[in-house]
Amino acid sequence: MANPPVCRIMDFGKFKFDEAQRAKESRRKTVHVGIKEMKYRPKIGPGDFDTKTRQVGKFLNEGHKVKITIMFRGREVYHPEHGKRILDRIAEQMEGVAKIEAEPKLDNRNMIMVLAPDKRARQAAQSRASNQQRSDKPTDGVPEAEVSEAPVQPVATNGTAPAAEAVSAEAASTEEG
Repeated sequence: MANPPVCRIMDFGKFKFDEAQRAKESRRKTVHVGIKEMKYRPKIGPGDFDTKTRQVGKFLNEGHKVKITIMFRGREVYHPEHGKRILDRIAEQMEGVAKIEAEPKLDNRNMIMVLAPDKRARQAAQSRASNQQRSDKPTDGVPEAEVSEAPVQPVATNGTAPAAEAVSAEAASTEEG
């Protein structure tokens, strides 16, 4: 678009090759978000619930969406509130890590909910954790105002006094005498 128009002579084969390389590189850098599924039952035990929920958290931290399915068998389908209660517990435990993308809904004999990783909530949790680590830093019983970066004094390992201490000791003895 220059004025006057400018033209460049180039090798078209090399140009096409470079374009293909750039396209390949951009495809390699894309994030592949998959949907993982975790299946629960209405009568799940506390140990199984904790294990499966930990796995859901791991999937979310890896950046995947998670489809949570509550499978009803027989007459269990007449009590969907049990499944809803389980899904609510999962959503509550994953509150800082995920957001609900699809609300729980009953689909024949399954109740389905989809969780997606929440990047803003994760960043906020990480910043809170780093702030808490800084505030929990022990000061060995010394108030914060007294903690300072004092210069480190050299220590002699061969039993003799370091040179700086020797000079200050000589100065002190001459003042006394």
